[in-house]
Amino acid sequence: MRGMVKLAANLNFLFTEVHFLDRFALAKEHGFEAVEYPIPYDYPEEALAERLREHGLTQALINLPAGDWAAGERGLACHPDRTDEFRKGVETAIRYAQALDCPRANCLAGNPPEGASTEEAVDALLENLAYAGRAFREAGLQLLTEPINTRDIPGFFLNTSAQGLAVIEEIGDGLVGLQYDAYHMQIMEGDLARTVEQNLEVIGHIQIADNPGRHEPGTGEVNYGFFLGHLDAIGYEGWVGCEYAPATTTEAGLGWLSDYVQQG
Repeated sequence: MRGMVKLAANLNFLFTEVHFLDRFALAKEHGFEAVEYPIPYDYPEEALAERLREHGLTQALINLPAGDWAAGERGLACHPDRTDEFRKGVETAIRYAQALDCPRANCLAGNPPEGASTEEAVDALLENLAYAGRAFREAGLQLLTEPINTRDIPGFFLNTSAQGLAVIEEIGDGLVGLQYDAYHMQIMEGDLARTVEQNLEVIGHIQIADNPGRHEPGTGEVNYGFFLGHLDAIGYEGWVGCEYAPATTTEAGLGWLSDYVQQG
């Protein structure tokens, strides 16, 4: 195996050939030691915790409630008129994170609502992230926020590393960290290895997928052999979430994984 990089299976993207609660077993069978998924709230936290215990898996990451996902909402943090709903979501996310022994959660900024000015959306984002960051810190957890490319989610409020880092710096006191998604940032800016190395202390979680297509490593333009080795070399100790859509089936696309995990 190449190195010590720690890989987590994103169960919203991988092993979707089976029911969600059956994906934990397949993740473990194929060598993953951790899982992540953005929205755990469709299942009782006890049921998810039992799956983790049964298969000896770590929960690497969850997301805060992001509004009506089916209707296209992708986060509430920049919505000036939904602060109460956002704060209830913070409470729910902390409860789930504690039940799942999950050390961190991602707060999506969202798409600003119609009628809200940029200034109002910025103020809401800063206030909500600071509130959530304090609540997570008091619970012994870490809050992250993630820039997302403009192609997959047009209008999303944070699109580049620089924007995410500026928000984190404005909030200050280490209340919020950066979730760095190499797929999104390859589309928006490239320069993946240098960006991660320069901002290593702020990055709490990394996710990967190749581009174009958002498929498994080795199907596109990103040299993930180099990138994952680089993470190991610079001392990144967090999880790397495999948030990619298999080009065919999950198992058919897992050949790249043999360099990093012991399968079977």
